[in-house]
Amino acid sequence: MKAVAITRFGERPEVMEVPVPTPGPGQVLVRMYAAGLNPFDWKVTDGLLKDVVPHAFPLVMGNDGAGVIEAVGEGVTELRPGEEVYGQFMSLSTGGGSFAEFAVAKAGSVARAPRGLTLSQAAAVPTASMTAYNLVKEARVDAGQTVLVVGATGGVGQGVVQFADAQGARVVATATADLAPLVRELGADEVIDHTASPVADQVRALHPEGLDVLFDLVQDAGGFEAATDLLRPGGMALTTQGVADVDALAEREVHAVNFQNSASVVLLETLADLLDAERYRVRVDVEVPLDQAAEAVARNRAGLARGKTVIKIAGT
Repeated sequence: MKAVAITRFGERPEVMEVPVPTPGPGQVLVRMYAAGLNPFDWKVTDGLLKDVVPHAFPLVMGNDGAGVIEAVGEGVTELRPGEEVYGQFMSLSTGGGSFAEFAVAKAGSVARAPRGLTLSQAAAVPTASMTAYNLVKEARVDAGQTVLVVGATGGVGQGVVQFADAQGARVVATATADLAPLVRELGADEVIDHTASPVADQVRALHPEGLDVLFDLVQDAGGFEAATDLLRPGGMALTTQGVADVDALAEREVHAVNFQNSASVVLLETLADLLDAERYRVRVDVEVPLDQAAEAVARNRAGLARGKTVIKIAGT
């Protein structure tokens, strides 16, 4: 089968022929229709986890995806061949990933796809949307609070804006001027153009009383620490970049969290229900065929994505 893979860390991903995987006990084999691209995918191929878990090569890229179950392994009873599913497929120890014509996943890592979405749209959902949902839950966002979302135009950011708005919070979001209408449509009450002047200065002018919650999805340690100055005493600051000095911020009465996501089939089912009820949206920025995946990865690395990138697989 065709797959986008690497044969060593740091290598440019290429389309190559690899064997079709076989589902083991508790697994399903999925004929992939589409895969969603996340920054985590190329960070893994750079060697992000090389000292943490074993990797098998060739290593197929991709975690998120959607398709139709081709076969099920021993012990799988809740899913059947022919059903449309979406979820997470990365298996570093076996070299498996979603950027392939077929992929294996644990039955507990996929769920029935949202009925109201195409499989391409569903492939854009899993990692970013589960992260966004869990971030807002972790922060215990409540009605009447004011929250700042730094990095609101990415896949996670767009989800955080929607989930925080659904909780009744006043949402301040960063976005360039051309994307401000989109972020407002998703639920942002105020949009800060981070290219116009320092975000902290703009937010402080709007909210001199301070903010309740900071969601920082993009900044380094310096940028994150500066943004925490916008919080009221007792405020909460969450970063997905692992750059928070939790103890130092606690001395300033800021509860900081180096957030790490936890995925589950229950959460995938919850998201499917929200999507089908049109209470949540996922914006696909661009779709590319499998043989253009390497170019899409380069674009994502450069920070040029404005929404989710989807790799179309079926028919390639």
